[in-house]
Amino acid sequence: MTTFSRRDFIIRSAFVGAACLMPDTIFASSAKGHRYKIAVIDLMILKRQKLSAFELAKEIGADGLEVDMGGLGNRDTFDSKLADPVEREAFMAKSRELGVSICALAMTGFYAQSFATRPTYQQMVGDCLKTCQQMGVKVAFLPLGVQGDLVKNPELRPAIVERLKVVGKMAKMAGVIIGIETALDAKGEVDLLKEIGAKNIQIYFNFSNPLKEGRDLITELKILGKKRICQIHCTDEDGVWLENNTRLDMREVKTTLDDMGWKGWLVIERSRDANLSPRMVKENFGANTRYMKSVFQ
Repeated sequence: MTTFSRRDFIIRSAFVGAACLMPDTIFASSAKGHRYKIAVIDLMILKRQKLSAFELAKEIGADGLEVDMGGLGNRDTFDSKLADPVEREAFMAKSRELGVSICALAMTGFYAQSFATRPTYQQMVGDCLKTCQQMGVKVAFLPLGVQGDLVKNPELRPAIVERLKVVGKMAKMAGVIIGIETALDAKGEVDLLKEIGAKNIQIYFNFSNPLKEGRDLITELKILGKKRICQIHCTDEDGVWLENNTRLDMREVKTTLDDMGWKGWLVIERSRDANLSPRMVKENFGANTRYMKSVFQ
């Protein structure tokens, strides 16, 4: 039996007591030691540009949050609370308080709007890049969306390439990576990146895109390789939770990413259970976060 002196007892008791008094952020920061970190999206957890998204992300168990830049519509730029320095500081303070990092700022307005034709695209992207700088965020998400689908609308390619060259230079000056999502396969994306020729334009890979088109996810990851993927939306279309998805072998994905030497943020977008209400955020995103952490952390 191990025995302790009175001095040992006092030291150990003091240590335990101090640990109990440590703020939650110290324990939350343990995710920093992981090769892969798990995040959710404020828009998809029904908290678009809401401060309470950080608290909900923490309840879900996520390490980080992808924060949206706000609606676009017919405006010259995004309807973003983050343009207000007071609001912006409140978001940053809440992130620090809860230990929930901001992994990316998302320009999801371009899912429905045309990056190829909007006249104020430089202002829009520029506002996002400026906000990234102000908040210390290193990745901006730019989906080319329905109107920028280069498979269905190949005639838009010259305009999109020229615009991405412009914003690629802007991103380089800002010290930010712009992650684009396209409808192309991996080989097509490699060719597109070569045509753009901007190191600060990379792919924000989405698992659901090759899966829904019947392409092999593992092959696509290998074709793109480590240096072309900045972040990953790590879910499929809605229907079942990730742990029940028979067409997505997450452990094989991890092995592939390990072998590639890739590391970074895995961001949960969908994979909600069709039998549950989309508003059952904690159930859907909590289950997927727990599963992702069990595989990747």
